Amino acid sequence: MNLIGLLENRVLIIAMVAWSIAQGLKVPMEYLRSRKWNWAMALAAGGMPSSHSALIVGATQAIGLYQGFDSPLFALGVAVTMIVTYDAAGVRRQAGKHAERINMLFDELMHGQMPDEKELREVLGHTPLEVTGGILLGIVVAIVMWLMWK
Repeated sequence: MNLIGLLENRVLIIAMVAWSIAQGLKVPMEYLRSRKWNWAMALAAGGMPSSHSALIVGATQAIGLYQGFDSPLFALGVAVTMIVTYDAAGVRRQAGKHAERINMLFDELMHGQMPDEKELREVLGHTPLEVTGGILLGIVVAIVMWLMWK
């Protein structure tokens, strides 16, 4: 495979566009939630919509559209999509909740004087609504781009 072939891979392009749109949407979505502009959300994990879900669903939907929904590659995409979305809303979300509680314990133990160690990142995963937003975004991006290139 050459570089030109990689740059012309429509499934990859759709996946990356879905991811990019999801990351870009996090800034205004965070503003609507908090009424504060947080430009770091453009590169952050967590937040609405889930860029992990948008990326993998966009790729899987594109595989179905280009290779067929009865192809083994689409079946593999569905399996990977199930793992990624479960991880985004399940395991990573729980890790974020644990980090939040550990940080609270540190704060209580130190009576407001945090040690020099960095705080654990608290926003690792997504709520089910954020994952659903990423899923819907991935589907829409894949269909719209497929129709444009059809």
